[in-house]
Amino acid sequence: MKFFDRKEEIAELKRIREKSHENAQFTVITGRRRVGKTELVKHAFADEDYLYFYVSKKAQPDLCESFRIIAEKTLGVSVPGRIDRFQQLFRFVLEQSVHRPLTLFIDEFQDFLKIDESIINDIAGEWDAFQGKAKINLVVCGSINRLMGEIFEDKEAPLYGRNTASFRIDPFRISVLKEILAHHHPDYKPDDLLALWSFTGGIARHVALLMDDRAFTSRKMVESMIRLGSTFLDEGRTLLVEEFGKDYGNYFTVLSSIAAGHTTRNEIEQALGGSAGGYLTKLEDAYALIAKRQPIFEKSGNKNCIYRINDNFLTFWFRFVYKYNYLVELKMFEELRELILRDYPVFSGVMLEGYFKAKFAEEHRYTKMGAWWDRKGENEIDLVCENELTRKLDFYEVKRKATRFDASGLEAKLVAFFEKNPAKRKLAGKRSGVSLADM
Repeated sequence: MKFFDRKEEIAELKRIREKSHENAQFTVITGRRRVGKTELVKHAFADEDYLYFYVSKKAQPDLCESFRIIAEKTLGVSVPGRIDRFQQLFRFVLEQSVHRPLTLFIDEFQDFLKIDESIINDIAGEWDAFQGKAKINLVVCGSINRLMGEIFEDKEAPLYGRNTASFRIDPFRISVLKEILAHHHPDYKPDDLLALWSFTGGIARHVALLMDDRAFTSRKMVESMIRLGSTFLDEGRTLLVEEFGKDYGNYFTVLSSIAAGHTTRNEIEQALGGSAGGYLTKLEDAYALIAKRQPIFEKSGNKNCIYRINDNFLTFWFRFVYKYNYLVELKMFEELRELILRDYPVFSGVMLEGYFKAKFAEEHRYTKMGAWWDRKGENEIDLVCENELTRKLDFYEVKRKATRFDASGLEAKLVAFFEKNPAKRKLAGKRSGVSLADM
């Protein structure tokens, strides 16, 4: 698949590079695996010869030897002496940058911790020594949220406060997914777009795999993902085991419960067989994989809460692949595909709510959006959307089929909503249904 979007990020990376010709720059780029961080940086710097170091998990002397070869080839100079510590090579690169501007891109930066934790201290020391005279554009990428946080956000960490810029790469926006699908399949239907959103959430690598496989419909996408040799089958485990460490089984139970629709703390603890508080807190705060949600305008911070997985692909993976892993083990791929397609209308219907929230956010329609439900579970409104500038409050019911929208049913729910939020009555605006036809 060709390169799409990221215009703002590319422009910012180029602007930072220009600044580095006068003053050393240290940029930290984060984002979950497969979101396209590496391709973004390579695309931004395609017009220059830059140093690219990929931190693979090998002994430090072996890693330095591979980096030495890259440095000599890219810079056209010999690295003096024996290099068996990264500190020596990093110092050499910084010395070179004193005399000529250069870019160093270090990928999977957090894996230095697994090789030798002292490398991070060494980098901090050399950076402090050279940043006043070096003309280096240092860019580092990391995929493991927990470890990147330890390196750059912990106030006791050696590199805390050293970076001059940082940004997170997010999945493709709705408009970009439309552009990608139109490029590969100009006659796509709304449900094709919904399937791409529901299964990938805009994760660049997953989108590319499906487009390259010419999987443009929900059925074709499921067939592409659920087959012998598919990387999608083990992707959730690959992404998360390293994040969670030896305790990953309990985290997987929590995420599987949420993906299955058991979203209250009580339901999650029943699945876990014990207290889930610590796991929920870490999943939300340390890993940013789930979000605690309450009815919009709820004043109490701890009442009427549910949990949702933030990542569409992981929601799909835990809902189907992890749940039915025994079918994968038995290579019963056809049966698993049929199970997914059987439940796809309900699964994608839930995802459609997130789609419209993301769409409205991208279009800057509203400043505050969320669902609303009462504590008894008798009344629920899919999307309550407020524009605090125009002081308008719109209400939407989200349905796959427009014919399923019940205007009188929504009005009945609004009675309960305004009883709970009487001050919002004067802001009330549109009452509407949105469906596949509005995507």
